[in-house]
Amino acid sequence: MDWQDLSTTSHYQTAVAIEQELQKGNLQEAATGIKELIEALGRSEKRALKSQLVRLMAHIVKWQTQPERRSHGWVATIYNAREEIKDIQAETPSLTDAIFREMWDKCFQAAKREAEGDMNQLSPVTALSWKEVFEDRYSITLKRGRQK
Repeated sequence: MDWQDLSTTSHYQTAVAIEQELQKGNLQEAATGIKELIEALGRSEKRALKSQLVRLMAHIVKWQTQPERRSHGWVATIYNAREEIKDIQAETPSLTDAIFREMWDKCFQAAKREAEGDMNQLSPVTALSWKEVFEDRYSITLKRGRQK
């Protein structure tokens, strides 16, 4: 059985195949399948983490580049991405802060490209700090004006 190929195709089908191997009494084959499934799930969670980190960074790049266009939607996206990242970390404790630091520069470059595409302009932002991404508060203050 090509466990690596199967596990990249479908986690569910991999689990079913492992169950079938167990029912046949092929413990070594099932163990190999379980190992590959665990690795595939880890890769999947890492991709999800990377996706959320890029999403988060892209909105912060836009926030810094276009202060006049800041919106409640951007604030919501920043906080929602932070929550998603925390959830992924809670579900997959092996995705430590060290993993973040390993993927930081690649994620920033992808985020900057994404933000520049969304804004249709280049951004002067050259880096983002851990504090800017995970600790700074982002909010919109409402200005009082005349209502029509």
